[in-house]
Amino acid sequence: MAKPWDVDHRTNWLLRALEPDDFALLEPHLELVRLTRSQALYEPGEIIHHAYFPHSSVISLVNVLEDGRTVEVAVFGRGGVMGLLSAVVTREAFGRYVVQMPGTASRIVVERLNEVRNVRSKVRHVIASYSEVLLVQTFQMLTCNAVHPIDARCCRWILRLHDRTDGDTLPITHEFLAEMLAVQRSSVSVVLRTLQEAGLIQQGRGKITVTDRAGLEQAACECYGKIRRIYERLLPGSCPSKARFR
Repeated sequence: MAKPWDVDHRTNWLLRALEPDDFALLEPHLELVRLTRSQALYEPGEIIHHAYFPHSSVISLVNVLEDGRTVEVAVFGRGGVMGLLSAVVTREAFGRYVVQMPGTASRIVVERLNEVRNVRSKVRHVIASYSEVLLVQTFQMLTCNAVHPIDARCCRWILRLHDRTDGDTLPITHEFLAEMLAVQRSSVSVVLRTLQEAGLIQQGRGKITVTDRAGLEQAACECYGKIRRIYERLLPGSCPSKARFR
């Protein structure tokens, strides 16, 4: 069985989408790192030194309010890169970058990535396409949080996390899901119990297992499909054809 650290940098689909010559320029500067659950990579206002290309890990960007509440505004999985948009001008983190799901990622110093991006047009194109995907995703999520009911949003969130993992069991708690959705824990518990009774998920201690993905997709709001389609349009061929959207 492969060791946890036997991970190809190109497990991340943006890195996989690069031409061999372009990736060869980046590879010497990529560092494989392990991220732990709830680890805060950056706090609001901190200077971003590294960009992260997740593999099995999933990272959320959350806005931290004055009263301590947090609201998720973006998510980064194996189909993306975390840290680039914040590093364009001020290099200050917009919010808190926190690890949702533990795993590995490829890390690179922002200056090294920019050096390659500045001289390789195809690297610039891949990053620019992903930047547009991220902006559309953020736009859609903000709309979703404003108008869609909790149950549909919860299904969308579970699907999105499911897309970014290899298995069907997601190591998340009611508390964490409530924080990401910016709702009360009791509301999340009611929704998850309903989804379990419908046969869409199975709850366990600190985990949720997806048992009927098609049913979850039907129960989710339109935002999940919209984000998926824009990703596939702007970054075609960046992921294996038989794999789920990530």
